[in-house]
Amino acid sequence: MFGPGAYVGMVSVLSGDGPVPPSVGRTRVGYAVVDVEATGFSSRRHRIVELAVVQLDGRRRVQGEFCTLVDPEGPVGPTHIHGIEAVDVRPAPRFGQIAGQVLALLRGRVLVGHNVGCDRAFLAAEFARIGVGLPAVPQVCTMRLAERCLPGIAGLSLRACAAAAGVPEWTLHTALGDARAAGELFARCETADGAALVRAAQVEWPRVPRTAQQGAAWIGRASAGARARAARDGSEPRCSVVSPALRGGA
Repeated sequence: MFGPGAYVGMVSVLSGDGPVPPSVGRTRVGYAVVDVEATGFSSRRHRIVELAVVQLDGRRRVQGEFCTLVDPEGPVGPTHIHGIEAVDVRPAPRFGQIAGQVLALLRGRVLVGHNVGCDRAFLAAEFARIGVGLPAVPQVCTMRLAERCLPGIAGLSLRACAAAAGVPEWTLHTALGDARAAGELFARCETADGAALVRAAQVEWPRVPRTAQQGAAWIGRASAGARARAARDGSEPRCSVVSPALRGGA
């Protein structure tokens, strides 16, 4: 379902094929599959270090993919888990610099994620730091969904649930990889819930304070090879620039 033919009239922001039309992030009906990598396990004490959003339409087809590293303004945390090093986030935006764009990607959509309450808690904490309240929206936890629709699964981790649903393997603990996998798990297990889509579209969303609406470019991960070359010649590793072409988010 998530192959090239699943895209609905748009270009993936990670493909390098062109800019994403601004209207995509403002679509009023659909799902936003989210995943964050963080500097630790506490949303109150730790920070987001990578964020991904995969937008699905009402029929659970991919509309767009958005991913960026985030400067946590401190230590990056467990590199042995998420693979992100301090050098990777030097060119990355702070959360406040992309907050408006993130709101635009989530607005009007049902929130989806694997243990989605955890991802939402980190997002809510980051928005709270800039004085913005994240509204209550309909949400779907793919972990609970898999527990219902895949009896006898070996565990409730994203890897176990995805494997039981036949989702192809990917690199774990990368925000975009995990969001894609959760989205495909959702698409394979969930039936359409028109009522949830309607409720999500009716939610009133806040505006990001103008001081935070800076529309910074989104920065993807540097490859391991780029890191190795940078270490050899003493330069900064080159990260890919991933811009969702959304300004302000309001």
